[in-house]
Amino acid sequence: MRRPLIIANWKMNTTLAEAEILLSHYKNTLRKYQDLDIVICPPYIWLVPLAENLSRGKSHIKLGAQDVFYESFGSYTGEISPRMLKGIAKYVIVGHSERRKYFDETLVDMIKKVNAVLEANLKPIICLGEQSKMPLKQRVWGRPTAIDRRNNVFKELEYLLQNIKKKDYDDLIIAYEPVWAIGTGEAATGGYVAAVIYGIRERIAKLSSKAMAEKTRILYGGSVDSKNIKEFIYQPEIDGILVGTSALRVREFSKICEVVSERH
Repeated sequence: MRRPLIIANWKMNTTLAEAEILLSHYKNTLRKYQDLDIVICPPYIWLVPLAENLSRGKSHIKLGAQDVFYESFGSYTGEISPRMLKGIAKYVIVGHSERRKYFDETLVDMIKKVNAVLEANLKPIICLGEQSKMPLKQRVWGRPTAIDRRNNVFKELEYLLQNIKKKDYDDLIIAYEPVWAIGTGEAATGGYVAAVIYGIRERIAKLSSKAMAEKTRILYGGSVDSKNIKEFIYQPEIDGILVGTSALRVREFSKICEVVSERH
């Protein structure tokens, strides 16, 4: 069974004091979930102090960055390169829908970033998702529902994988985040998400191997909270959650981790 991964994306929230307090609560509350990989992605500016905090005492919590630039160094005011993150963060979110929406990032930008992250021996969390809800179609055999394979999620995934070295596939983490469900309070259904992720695995198997598809961790992100987490995490295709707003509330995030831990 693939090891569950829970990612807390704090986005553009917290002061330094708030980040330190939040992390301290995380460390105390989440230490019992040793069966989970837990990653916190705070604002860039708090990565170093939080890394120092985590170095004091034992904690299985890891740090990730919310974004990255694809060049290693140069005249790129305000940008952060993967080589700057080495030794501080282990994971990097790439291609989040908010980066695409507000900063006009393209699929080509995302591919450059993914390759730069891999080159730095960091693990990319690759976000893929459609703008509007796709219709499910009934199958006459096998799984009860399926997603039209011509949709943008699979097209982007295929183009992405074709532009990444196959030896690096081991380090890829996919986060399926339907744009229409992010920050809207309208989470997709468990069945809908499972159908899309099943299709993602099919595409990975086609471009690589069935063994690679089976070992790749694929997460769901989109208005997940402690009330609806069971609907998603009890789907065998879903290996974890990319949490946004709920990650800023310790009790809420802890409940999400508890349910994921119970399932596994």
